[in-house]
Amino acid sequence: MSDPVVLRARAEASASALPPLLAAAEHLASTVILGDHGRRRAGTGDTFWQYRPAQSHDSARSIDWRRSARSDGAFVQDKEWQIAQSVVFWVDQGASMRFSSAPAVAQKSTVARTLALACAILLTRGGERVGLTGASLPPRRGTAQISQMAALLSQDDPSDYAMPEARGMVPHSRAVFVSDFLSDLAPIEAALTRAADRGVRGALVQILDPQEEAFPFDGRTVFESMTGGLRHETLKAGDLRDRYLDRLAERKNRLTALARTTGWQFTTQHTDAPATQALLWLYAAMEQPV
Repeated sequence: MSDPVVLRARAEASASALPPLLAAAEHLASTVILGDHGRRRAGTGDTFWQYRPAQSHDSARSIDWRRSARSDGAFVQDKEWQIAQSVVFWVDQGASMRFSSAPAVAQKSTVARTLALACAILLTRGGERVGLTGASLPPRRGTAQISQMAALLSQDDPSDYAMPEARGMVPHSRAVFVSDFLSDLAPIEAALTRAADRGVRGALVQILDPQEEAFPFDGRTVFESMTGGLRHETLKAGDLRDRYLDRLAERKNRLTALARTTGWQFTTQHTDAPATQALLWLYAAMEQPV
């Protein structure tokens, strides 16, 4: 049996991470003004949304004759779309995401978790169901769901690179993968192919530290993974710059092509840049038709 003192200490340590993550996500979400109904659109429902000119396929029963009498044309009432979508998130919790090049620069994991949780908050406000890939947290609505997401996203994976989880995707739903995508891309490709086969569309958000984008190293340099399991020492780091930047560009191009092929979208967010634009991009990506 585990020591109760140890269990309590671990529980308190886990709980202490929740308020800052939730507070940061709520703050980020509050910077985006989407109106009371950010995801309103025409569709199945009972709530009036807007009038639109009648089309040839509209039946006479659908014409709003009272509104039409005030103009020269016939008008139809559009109802507000009220079928909740399911959006599942996979956020890389591997050790590589805990890298930061400077104390003033946030860790990649912090940016990834905050961005994903802020997007989930906005989606739930719009009436959508959110959850995590896999079986740990199926899509649901409500603030309790957001709190559970925060708790699970606050956990770390001990491996250098975490593998994407493709289970738990509802057919014809949405998904979001947030990672640095610096590991082997074969699991990413397999997950996106599986998602596409189920009619799932979504977005890839690559989180990179400024050093990973610029490679500002020269002379003797020791490169080591966050777990210490990988290590490379060179006396001429500057000679590696061009090859590194070429490989990074090639990786981004491959991710872009992979997203295009599977009907997903791809973007890159730097940890030293405001996350508001990335959140707007991500929220808009969830609006794309399946």
